[in-house]
Amino acid sequence: MAGETRFRPHDVMRMVQRDQRARLLADDSIWLCLTCETCTARCPNGLDPARVVDALRELSMTEAPGRIPKAIAAFHRSFLEEVKRTGRMGEFGLVLRYKLRTGQFMKDVGAVPSMVRRGKLKPLAPSIKGVKGVRRIFEKCAEARRANGQEEVRP
Repeated sequence: MAGETRFRPHDVMRMVQRDQRARLLADDSIWLCLTCETCTARCPNGLDPARVVDALRELSMTEAPGRIPKAIAAFHRSFLEEVKRTGRMGEFGLVLRYKLRTGQFMKDVGAVPSMVRRGKLKPLAPSIKGVKGVRRIFEKCAEARRANGQEEVRP
């Protein structure tokens, strides 16, 4: 995705060093990152740009929630809801929640039969054994946000 972003990982790191948070949060670059962690694996300085981008996304959600592209916010919330529900990411639940949030029910519908045939879109994602522990993590995060006076970010 580097070709799609205005700021590359080294730009993001430099802007963080220079306390240019407002400029970073005003740009879509942090939302276009796929979190593949290639930048972290290849960083010659041993830094973790992927983690920094995650932190910037969290800041953006609390400091500039209106700035988050709607489709990305819908995907983010849908992803978190699916993880909170089952303890893992299930494609069908994720897609269903995302489509309900965006109202784009027919977009990409032609890909569904092929995905089901190839086993890429299973109707039910099995829960993990530790799903209650995952839910406790979500609750602890919500408690921490409330304690810091931050707006609660619902999954």
